[in-house]
Amino acid sequence: MDKDLIKRINELAKKKKTLGLNAEEQAEQKQLYAVYLAEIRDQFDNTLDNVSIKQEDGSVVPFKSAAKKKTKEDNKSE
Repeated sequence: MDKDLIKRINELAKKKKTLGLNAEEQAEQKQLYAVYLAEIRDQFDNTLDNVSIKQEDGSVVPFKSAAKKKTKEDNKSE
């Protein structure tokens, strides 16, 4: 993650608490938050690609496959 991005987010957050932000700074902050959250979500998604779950029958399946199967089963029982 870009350290300059985080530094600028923190600068704007501090300024918002003390002096307030003008419209241009508010727009910049909103855009920076969107970039930051997209990076966090991407990192989390990549982490889930490396997680596996051991099933009751002893088989090991990728987390995303197990989660999809569980969601489908939950929807059928409703």
